[in-house]
Amino acid sequence: MTSAYGATIAKRRLSRRLAQLRVESGLTANQVCDKLSWGRGKVGRFEANVWKRPEMSDVRDLLRFYRVSDEERRELEELAMHARERAWWRDYGDVFGDTEFPGYEADAARICLYMPLILPGLLQTAAYTEAHMRAALKPAPWRLRSQQARRRRQAILERDDGTAPELVAVVTEASLLYRWGSQAERRTQLHHLVEMSRRPNVELRLLRFEDGLHPGMCGLINIFDFPGNEPSTVFVETDFAVQEVMNEEEVTAYIDIFGRARESALDPPATTAYFKKLAETLE
Repeated sequence: MTSAYGATIAKRRLSRRLAQLRVESGLTANQVCDKLSWGRGKVGRFEANVWKRPEMSDVRDLLRFYRVSDEERRELEELAMHARERAWWRDYGDVFGDTEFPGYEADAARICLYMPLILPGLLQTAAYTEAHMRAALKPAPWRLRSQQARRRRQAILERDDGTAPELVAVVTEASLLYRWGSQAERRTQLHHLVEMSRRPNVELRLLRFEDGLHPGMCGLINIFDFPGNEPSTVFVETDFAVQEVMNEEEVTAYIDIFGRARESALDPPATTAYFKKLAETLE
């Protein structure tokens, strides 16, 4: 199992290009299925990107049917091969379910996070993660698996091959003031935030109680921006699911909410200073 960097976006790009080729052919998805003697719905699933790993034989059949040029055929076959790479998170279906969340997170060039009540998973210490998982309504085996997956997810910020994403996180004072674990563990978490804030690819901003109400107070927002012209992806989280936002207007609205929350927060130097002061005065 590998990091398979770019595999999730490769699959998404392949799905979108196959949909474009079908539209250019003037046929419906079901008509293409009928002509290829496939079960109805198969092409629609490909185009909706609900396939786990594209079969090369299916991709080649579609490319022959759409009569693509040799150059584009090679390009799309290479994209399909990349999309077939099996990443580590595929072994954590019990944690992630069918969502592509960890793949988008791993492939993003820029990650924007807004967390109103807890710290982002990418910034949590092991002790914080363990305490948070204990409070969740999940069985112990799931909590252990989730902690393991969390550590693997955090590794994307450590990549030294030029693919480490930029992280822009807006956190709230509320997420820092809950009492959990020991005083030493809480102080360690604050010191960890200070260290993370000093990284060139990390921007942390704080929303304080004294600054009043602000946009986006009710939900956890994850925004993933990708290299090239790939559209951004938005996920929202609840206690029970991580859900991709599919409606383009809603995606735009969440991006706008994040931007306004970021503007309302302390700038990075003031945020780092707050973390340091809180660590010194923590009771």
